Amino acid sequence: MSEGLTFVMAGGGTGGHVIPALAVARELRKRGHQAVFVGTRRGMEAKLAPAEGFPIEWIEIGGLKRVGAGQTVRTLWQLPRSAARAAAVLRGRKAAAVFSMGGYVAGPVMLAAWWRRVPMVLMEPNAIPGMTSRWMGRFVERALLSFPEAAAGFPVGRTELTGLPVRGEFFAIPPKARESRLTVLITGGSRGSRRLNQAARESWRFFREAAFPVRLLHQTGPQDHAELERGFHESGLDGEVTPFIEDMPAAFARADLLVCRSGAGAVAELAAAGKPAILVPFPFAADQHQLRNAEAIERAGAARLVPDAELTGERLFRETAQMAAEEGLLERMGRAARGLARHGAAERAADLLEELGAACRKPLTRHPKSRNNTI
Repeated sequence: MSEGLTFVMAGGGTGGHVIPALAVARELRKRGHQAVFVGTRRGMEAKLAPAEGFPIEWIEIGGLKRVGAGQTVRTLWQLPRSAARAAAVLRGRKAAAVFSMGGYVAGPVMLAAWWRRVPMVLMEPNAIPGMTSRWMGRFVERALLSFPEAAAGFPVGRTELTGLPVRGEFFAIPPKARESRLTVLITGGSRGSRRLNQAARESWRFFREAAFPVRLLHQTGPQDHAELERGFHESGLDGEVTPFIEDMPAAFARADLLVCRSGAGAVAELAAAGKPAILVPFPFAADQHQLRNAEAIERAGAARLVPDAELTGERLFRETAQMAAEEGLLERMGRAARGLARHGAAERAADLLEELGAACRKPLTRHPKSRNNTI
């Protein structure tokens, strides 16, 4: 296998795009290669990639989904220049292949890679492919999926179920025996969710009035924390209200049930940890991908889906109480979640990139070796 290759990592804006790309980049670096990110100065990649020692090249590009006419015009005006800039990066860095997480930041890079005939591996983390993945998916050598439903968006024979890179600590969480109190972890992500925070606060009186044995672990985000913490102490319920949980795998390990959004990273961690969940999809996610993710997890028997508009304190209490009351239900849901987990996503992506790099500049009609989970 060729050593010392350079790979370009395309995908930025949100942590959901950047964090999996970083996992693949770390794996490539461990194997003696260089990973170079392409992104914008305002995206999460601007902070996260340099913090881990990865070089980054800048482009200017905006989104096209759920934006106004002005932003649409700006993005379309930026696209040719950004694609030309990305092509210069690919040429200057002598890129052997491109790894893409999709999203608007990846669009110009994938367009440039297609133009320069640089092979691409795409990772699609959601049950429904995003706009960039749908537009450019026909040109990739392999699309790595988390949900089999996403295969419909790509050419037959070029997709593979790998899951999303997840920290090993989540996979190491053992099944949890039920205790006298049900431990519920509520999290809307590091920045919090106003809807989840409000519903959690409204639920306190229902848990208290029913004398329901519960311990609530709630990551609120910084904005609502002070007010929620004061109210929780006054509620008399057992638990913790914190703005941010540093050790999330440890929090998962303590929990019998999670209440969270259904972004790709969240559902991948649920699967790896084997935890049942009440999923509340973010209603403004592009292409309703959080709803599609939640529907897929619910079909597998690993979660209950509650629409954002229907999440009240009473509904949160009722769903929790009903799930806890059915003998063995949470344990069955946890096993179903674990059955969705897939190990080695970053390693598999690195394998494919190395293979493409070693075969440097193969025609797009030839594809890397598949594995048994190719669909």
